[in-house]
Amino acid sequence: MSRPHLTLFDLDETLLSGDSDALWCDLLMARGLLDRAEFASRNADMQARYSAGTASAQDFAGFYVSTLAGRSPASLEALRQDLLRECIVPRIPPAAVQLVHRHLDSGDRVVMTTATNRFITELTAQHFGIEHLIATESEMAHGVFTGRPAGTLNMREGKVVRLHDWLRARGETLRGFHSRAYSDSINDLPLLEAVQEPVAVDPDARLAAVAAQRRWRVIRLR
Repeated sequence: MSRPHLTLFDLDETLLSGDSDALWCDLLMARGLLDRAEFASRNADMQARYSAGTASAQDFAGFYVSTLAGRSPASLEALRQDLLRECIVPRIPPAAVQLVHRHLDSGDRVVMTTATNRFITELTAQHFGIEHLIATESEMAHGVFTGRPAGTLNMREGKVVRLHDWLRARGETLRGFHSRAYSDSINDLPLLEAVQEPVAVDPDARLAAVAAQRRWRVIRLR
């Protein structure tokens, strides 16, 4: 019997033409919840270092999760709804929606796996119709976000660790599936190497070079 299919999608710059963390920060600055003069340059620097693969996972996750600090999920709910409607949905390429739906319609187990925190990304997964989300988790205390990440970060090698943990909790293993993963970023090289069918999506320069060398499939969604 053929194995079931497990299909993993990165989010930022893969299914989304943009970065969820950066868009969230832009929204907070536009609403006056972050000081643009102080924050914008730090945000741009973090995005550049992450894209280049030079920012540590802890620095990257901590920087963006810190924007939630001192607030409850309920107090930020309207903002994240605005993020989805105003900032995320307009940046989702139609081809990305079609690709996800092809895998869902084929009966694949589809998972969104993202370095961005769960609070920001779970509405995006729901918008795509993706039931399963593996994301960076945010620490909470007394009903509010502390501004610190919790547990293993869902970044780089952490995406593989978190995937195995998620499968183990379900009584499954990666070997039990025909696995594929879609990503744009060299940061996801460990995940792409862990699956049977890696696919580079509008890849950055470093991932494009790896994909060409290893003859991985390359697709364009934008």
